Amino acid sequence: MDVGNIMLSAISDGTFVARPGYFGDRATAEGHGDLFDRRGQAWLPIGCFLVRGGDRCVLVDAGMGPTQSSAGDEDDPCRLFGGQLPVGLRAVGVERDEITDVVCTHLHPDHVGWLFDLESRPSFPRATIWFGAGDWLYFIEERHAPVIQSHVHQGFRSHAGDTRLRPIDRDTTVAPGITAVQTPGHTPGHLCVVVASCGQRALLLGDAVTCPVQLDEPTWHSIGDVDPELANRTRERLWRELEGKDVTGAGAHFPELRFGRVLKGSGKRWWT
Repeated sequence: MDVGNIMLSAISDGTFVARPGYFGDRATAEGHGDLFDRRGQAWLPIGCFLVRGGDRCVLVDAGMGPTQSSAGDEDDPCRLFGGQLPVGLRAVGVERDEITDVVCTHLHPDHVGWLFDLESRPSFPRATIWFGAGDWLYFIEERHAPVIQSHVHQGFRSHAGDTRLRPIDRDTTVAPGITAVQTPGHTPGHLCVVVASCGQRALLLGDAVTCPVQLDEPTWHSIGDVDPELANRTRERLWRELEGKDVTGAGAHFPELRFGRVLKGSGKRWWT
């Protein structure tokens, strides 16, 4: 879609399969047949977004990479299968060396998988990589779970101090009309990306909001939330922002990567 003069394309790297337990002990598939299948599984994308404006080609999140997680145990609260991002980029007519910037909303494995190849060399050779400074400390220095892929971790470490890596600790303009904003809670350095042009705005939410069902079920959270209380406050702030006129948004795991907004009324609801 177009956001003013900026073109925004949604690309899925693969599939994120979540059971109700992913959203907490109180979550249930009952009453949510539009999200969960008959086996109680929600089939969600591993979303990335390509933002093109002027001479900049910005990729927001880098998928899971050509790998899978917890593929052998169907009782796990979530399973992930990646590998499709390069195909998606080619489908919209973009090669890897055309990417000028990559913004990682956070450093979970399903958002950084294509950053470096197996020899820890940058997969996007011309790109500057932006990410939250808090995530560097938490995932790269201290290496908390979930641990990112070893070659990706080594890629971050081997390029530490390189100008191609840009940790940020405040709201930062990445390119004209594209701003990374601080939205901590899911991870310490989580970022959302605001795309703004000609009075229109689109919010790329990363995992600050996992799924629109959380608007109806405010107690549902992601088991990956490092600070659940802060994540809840951040999510509520983003819901309020999505009530605004000419504002739309989507998260990395929103069904079909569809954009929508919050409609106010006697009961708030998600509208696409």
